[in-house]
Amino acid sequence: MSARLSAAPPPSVRVRAPGKVNLALRVGPVGSDGYHPLATIFQAVSLFEEVTATQVAPGSGISLTVSGPQADAVPTDESNLAWRAAALLADRTGLAADVALHITKGVPVAGGMAGGSADAAAALVACDALWEAGVPRPELVEMAAELGADVPFSLLGHTAVGTRRGDLLTPAMTRGEFHWCFGTQRVGLSTPSVFRRFDELAGPSTPDVAPAADDTELMHALRAGDAVALGEALHNDLQGPALDLRPELAAVLDVAMDSGALGVVVSGSGPTVAALGRSRQHALALGAAWTAADVVDAVWCATGPAPGTQIITSITR
Repeated sequence: MSARLSAAPPPSVRVRAPGKVNLALRVGPVGSDGYHPLATIFQAVSLFEEVTATQVAPGSGISLTVSGPQADAVPTDESNLAWRAAALLADRTGLAADVALHITKGVPVAGGMAGGSADAAAALVACDALWEAGVPRPELVEMAAELGADVPFSLLGHTAVGTRRGDLLTPAMTRGEFHWCFGTQRVGLSTPSVFRRFDELAGPSTPDVAPAADDTELMHALRAGDAVALGEALHNDLQGPALDLRPELAAVLDVAMDSGALGVVVSGSGPTVAALGRSRQHALALGAAWTAADVVDAVWCATGPAPGTQIITSITR
């Protein structure tokens, strides 16, 4: 009996969190705090990060491993957002920061789709459950906002309007399912460099951030489940700066539009390009067109909206 008990796997919790696409992203002038105010509409998509938190011996500290596509591009030290999430939760709860984290990648790396933010959200939920910390959800959301502007949305999922730095969220009603194809590049774009280019291109004339009339149409399209209207309303203030830094992305946009995409937009700070299809089959066809034209390094198809951070499995002792 004791041999069987000793062979049992250690307690662990596996959590899944979604990537996202910005359906609309409007950027205001940089503030004295160095951040740009945002008005954005997020949609979570069915590309997921999974984080498994496993109990380790007291005093072992935090360790991190990564597997899946582009795993070699992900840091495995304290600079990783999942590591930082575990450390922050331990600090706030007074618990020992002893955990082995494993990330299984499912969201493109450095592609403007918040894969790192999804890791942080998943790590918060996984460690909270593993350590039986019982942190109320509002407090987890506050910690998520400290880790990064996109992390709270990874917790929430579905579709939401984000203001302030994108971290102040209001859930948005949607109907139906939307079919996306994402074209990614091996070489990412630095988010700070895209914002710097935005400031350089806009100069002192940058308007105060505010949702535009097109965003009202976008919200109507979401509530009606109207993919055609949604495609027409997609918008990203960072698309111009991203294209200025990476002119070759224009070909990605053009190929998708020539292939009948309902709408095409650079996702977040790029360089990933999101194309909205009429159906699942059409989204696959958009990816095939990109591959045939050799304008992307990889293609990912997904649907939205997707749920937020969820516990998938939990092994207790």
